[in-house]
Amino acid sequence: MTSMFHRSVLALAAVALLAGTSAGSAQQQDKSKPLKKYESGTKEFWTHPPDDWFLGDETEAQKGLAPPSGPPTGASDAELANIIKKVKLPPGFKMEVYASGVLAARQMAWGDKGTLFVGSFGLGNVYAIKDNNGKKEVKTVLKGLNMPTGLAFRDGALYVIAVDKLIRYDNAEANLDKLGDGKVVYDDMPSYAAHGWKYIAVDKEGWFYIPFGPPFNIGVPPTSVSQIRRVDPKTGNAEIYALGVRNSVGGDVDPRTGKYWFTENARDWISDDLPSDKLNMINRIGEHFGYPYCHQGNLPDDKFAMGHKCSEFTPPVLNLGAHVAPLGMKFYTGDQFPAEYKNNILIAEHGSWNRHKYQGGRIMRVIVGPDGKNPKQEVFASGWIEGDQGYLGRPDDIILAKDGSILVADDWAGAIYRISYSKK
Repeated sequence: MTSMFHRSVLALAAVALLAGTSAGSAQQQDKSKPLKKYESGTKEFWTHPPDDWFLGDETEAQKGLAPPSGPPTGASDAELANIIKKVKLPPGFKMEVYASGVLAARQMAWGDKGTLFVGSFGLGNVYAIKDNNGKKEVKTVLKGLNMPTGLAFRDGALYVIAVDKLIRYDNAEANLDKLGDGKVVYDDMPSYAAHGWKYIAVDKEGWFYIPFGPPFNIGVPPTSVSQIRRVDPKTGNAEIYALGVRNSVGGDVDPRTGKYWFTENARDWISDDLPSDKLNMINRIGEHFGYPYCHQGNLPDDKFAMGHKCSEFTPPVLNLGAHVAPLGMKFYTGDQFPAEYKNNILIAEHGSWNRHKYQGGRIMRVIVGPDGKNPKQEVFASGWIEGDQGYLGRPDDIILAKDGSILVADDWAGAIYRISYSKK
């Protein structure tokens, strides 16, 4: 399964490295080249996308922008210590390194016996982190999977979603050295590499909410994607729960209502400041959230609105800002943080690439009632971006620890952080 997906990832990394060497020179070099344009409404594009499929239709104003590539070996201890010094938190909060050497770390899931499982982006690895006499031991327990970004743990089993397969590994914590091939429990999923990486949120019935992204920046999507499905991992039964979703790689179930909330990355290549990424809530099965017709609840797409009005679709609970790339999110249900944090949403923003001055690269706090009305957001943790385009790290997932602290995954630095609170 090296094929299309890995070629795309490797090419993306190569483009990113070139872009990262000198943004200014890249912009100058590109002036002589025509704007890139793709006709993405064909099966050939979906099944054999160009290596830089993520570019979509370039614009003159944003020509030459491309995703940056992080250090392949993650951040050193010295670099992590520097990050800790530079991240700003509210009074009383402290951040420390929980584990390093967790390369390309993505979604996290706790095992019943305290093992922290971590997926990865691009490397094909799944990690297990255990406490060994106060020192965190990072073990690679699975290799060679197809973008295993999404994880869940239920009834002693580790579930890993790898683009087009949901795989169960039984009795996982007792078999970290020999998890085996696992059992595929759901595979009614397209194998598109582009936006094919996924995230899992578990509801009180044990069903999984799984997002399916379209294989391009913007276009009329294949009928199997741009949706969120609710899947029963025990039976393989599934239902389409929401439509019109572009690229969601984070979500959580509201402990107050049982409703599913999710972050959504909006399209690229309109401008530095449009459109806004979103925080959404599903009130009823079958809701349509606008893609590709409408963005940020009030911005019809220039090409793909096709006569639709934004009023036809479910608006976001909150617009989070342009190109902030919101990924993993969690309702805070612990008791360590101050009482006013209870049931707030904490969102890991991965940060921009389709913008001349990056934003995001932080953790946001959203205060909102169970009805989704009157939301407000504020910065909880920031400092992972220096200057216009300098990443120190890129937060991408959040998980609550038993003691009420939170852990934060950073795929750029290859690290897991712990953020705790204590009264002074």
